[in-house]
Amino acid sequence: MLLVVLVVVAGVTWIDKASTTSWKKTLWIGIFPMNADGSAVTDRYVRSLKVEDFGSIEKFFADEAGRYGVALSRPTHIELYPGPSEMPPVLPPDANPIAATIWSLKMRWYARHAADVPGRAPSHIRVFVLFHDPAVSEDVPHSLGLQKGLVGVVHAFADRGMRGQNNIVIAHETLHTVGATDKYDLRTGEPLFPEGYANPARSPRLPQDKAEIMAGERPVSDTQHEMPEDLPGEAVGHETAVEIGWIKS
Repeated sequence: MLLVVLVVVAGVTWIDKASTTSWKKTLWIGIFPMNADGSAVTDRYVRSLKVEDFGSIEKFFADEAGRYGVALSRPTHIELYPGPSEMPPVLPPDANPIAATIWSLKMRWYARHAADVPGRAPSHIRVFVLFHDPAVSEDVPHSLGLQKGLVGVVHAFADRGMRGQNNIVIAHETLHTVGATDKYDLRTGEPLFPEGYANPARSPRLPQDKAEIMAGERPVSDTQHEMPEDLPGEAVGHETAVEIGWIKS
């Protein structure tokens, strides 16, 4: 039975990958905001959100795709949906490969059902944004994006002042769903050279004027790197553009 399920999932994954990396039609990105900590502050913040709060994501993808010659003038479209009542399944930090596979299947099942909103057109990519009150949590769990299932889980702060950086994380995880890989050292967070630099040919190399979106942060010096305030400070690097199908090589 498990083998049959895996074969079916593999087929669906292949179709999803082909359809989302051809860039022949606009990809709908569904944002599903959720109250992750149950606080009243977070609840008010989630209720106040409008689709315009995520507008910089759509503009970022349009501007960057245009730089690489993508013919589609609007590669992505953002839609704001009501958040589901049930939280996404959590991957245990010490999960073995079998447990991780089972979690992945659960995540895809969750995404397809939690994102089903009666009377609303379904999105191609589902991003569940779990908001946290910064007065309660100074740090949030790691966000993730899965190409298998076209789903992202983003942990963000319920703070207007951090809206720009929240959108950076959403854009980053969305790009994971269409095949982009991380471009930073997973231990230190330092952008990798050259793939993690927006402009690796820049002279002098440092400081970089923008951050590569899959590195997230902008190298300032040999020992310093920082996240821009919003997506205009980010760029899609050459390797990322290849991975997501904007260019051949």
